Amino acid sequence: MDISGTVAKTAYSAYEKALLKEVLRGPIPHHIAIIMDGNRRFAKELFLPAREGHKEGRSKLEEVMEWGREIGVKVLTVYAFSTENFKRDVAEVQELMDMFAENFIKAADDERTNKYGIRIKAIGKIDMLPENVREAIRYAEEKTAKYDNYIYNIAVAYGGREEIVDAIRKIASDVKEGRLDIGDITEEKVSEYMYTSDVPDPDLVLRTSGEERVSNFLLWQLAYSELYFADVYWPGFRKLDFLRAVRDYQRRQRRFGK
Repeated sequence: MDISGTVAKTAYSAYEKALLKEVLRGPIPHHIAIIMDGNRRFAKELFLPAREGHKEGRSKLEEVMEWGREIGVKVLTVYAFSTENFKRDVAEVQELMDMFAENFIKAADDERTNKYGIRIKAIGKIDMLPENVREAIRYAEEKTAKYDNYIYNIAVAYGGREEIVDAIRKIASDVKEGRLDIGDITEEKVSEYMYTSDVPDPDLVLRTSGEERVSNFLLWQLAYSELYFADVYWPGFRKLDFLRAVRDYQRRQRRFGK
């Protein structure tokens, strides 16, 4: 028996439980947004093909959804695939698209989705996606449309600047057609034209892999979000890392420009 390994595992478990109790005593972010970065580098360091990193990343997302629900996070928005990602190798993009199609259906049919009342929504340039992915998204959104206990937004074929441009176009169209007066255009009104108009802006934006940038993610919405950068690849992201991010958020004083 590896006694040192057993002791380390026991100590880790005890620390995780203690940290969970500490986090539950503080204010819980209503909305967490995550840039899930590092799947390919994780696979590369293990001498595995990129698809294995993406598979591990998919499993990690399921875990993080559970962790968020456990502490009471009501809205989770994850950056799964950007518009720029279409420039990657054709075979890798196709594998990802097939994975997305499978995952949207799997998430909608998951018994936990129904048990906890989880609404699933895709945000981004959905028309850029292959038909099988669009069909899977429609299936997931329609099947979970009646739920509102928890909301999971999956940003796929998403770009923050593209979202703002889309909003500008819709506003311009509404002004032109007489549905909106120019004098009524405020920050709150613009927010109504964003993909996330039905949820509050993120309280916490978390990025894995050690990179410290937002990479065209929720540019309008994160104006007053707290940012946290974890120095670990997404597939290796642990519950301890998640709880530390939330604890760090709890220790900050949010001023909202005041």
